[in-house]
Amino acid sequence: MKREDSKHETDYIKRYQEEGYTVNYVFDGHYLINSDTKANYKPEDIFIVAHHRYEGMSDPDDMSILYIIETKDGGKGTHLLGYGPTADLEEAEFFKDIPKANYSKNSDIGELT
Repeated sequence: MKREDSKHETDYIKRYQEEGYTVNYVFDGHYLINSDTKANYKPEDIFIVAHHRYEGMSDPDDMSILYIIETKDGGKGTHLLGYGPTADLEEAEFFKDIPKANYSKNSDIGELT
């Protein structure tokens, strides 16, 4: 996973949206949900194309990971996961349960095109 200190998450979200990753995925406690279609996904249904880690510049406890996701039914989008002292442990466990085979080499946006 690459450490990203100089960019804000929204900069990358916009760039990935331009590449077709337009779905916003949300976690409901058990599944990752497509916010448009309401389709739900288990860890094995999710493929991680890339991810970027951020730390807040003014508050080191403000940490997050931006996941770039493709789903088994062809959905493409993003999910922002908080981590650190304020992390949702169920959400973090959900992402840990995604099979390692479903992770790409975690390229950055410049390598997607």
